[in-house]
Amino acid sequence: MRIKSSLPSKDFLAVITLFLVVCFVSPVFGGDMQNKLIAESTIEQVMKRGVLKVGMSTFVPWAMNDKNGQLVGFEIDVAKRLAADLGVKVEFVPTKWAGIIPALLTGKFDVIIGGMTIQPNRNQKVNFTIPYDYSGQALVANKQLAAGFKSLEDFNKPEVTLSARLGSSSVAAAKQFMPKAKLTLFDDEAQAYLEVINGKAHAMVGSAPTPAFQALKNPETLFLPIEGTFTKEPIGFAVRKGDYDTINYFNNWITVVAAEGWLKEIKHHWFETNEWESSIPAQ
Repeated sequence: MRIKSSLPSKDFLAVITLFLVVCFVSPVFGGDMQNKLIAESTIEQVMKRGVLKVGMSTFVPWAMNDKNGQLVGFEIDVAKRLAADLGVKVEFVPTKWAGIIPALLTGKFDVIIGGMTIQPNRNQKVNFTIPYDYSGQALVANKQLAAGFKSLEDFNKPEVTLSARLGSSSVAAAKQFMPKAKLTLFDDEAQAYLEVINGKAHAMVGSAPTPAFQALKNPETLFLPIEGTFTKEPIGFAVRKGDYDTINYFNNWITVVAAEGWLKEIKHHWFETNEWESSIPAQ
């Protein structure tokens, strides 16, 4: 009688050997890939390049051109301070708001610092830092077209026309709170306000405090039908997905400058005073 060997077959040993190799070597390969990601993080690229490229779009008082053509505003100060703390120069890349996320993803710049509200649909494409500011949506209306309007429901009618900036959180707010109204979108926020000033739209939906500024500048034409804001929205830097070192640095930077009171100080200057208005062209 032939007794079967209890020793494993050559094929079985080969499979086990391959399995063990994969188990022990894969972490090494994974570590190499992680090291590559760390080495190629945006922060590392910025430090080597010596320049932080910032994607932004102009809208008062976040980012705008002064009378000398220089960019000024809340976001401009934030980006300049961030670059200074990194020990690098800053380069601003003005971009249409509707295309700003695609531009980030294709490497046109390193980060979006432009009053971008943190939203789940945007988070599917980019990663956000912790909030460094909060904003909200407000309405500024045409005195003749919206005479007597005092609530969101007054604007939530098919015969009402609203304007907003394309790709902004104002669009989502208008659709959520006033879905029955007609919505006209513009690439430039100034065009959206002109639509109301010229009597072609009942109201403009925009991030506070800009609607209030417009009402103050155009008292004969515009008014604020609703006091304050009707939403509260966190604002963060946006970076490409998977860039955890960069997110970590930015989060820590925001925590530090917020704790020292600097963010509160510059927000007060740009949003709660009019000291800067004389330095920019009439809007």
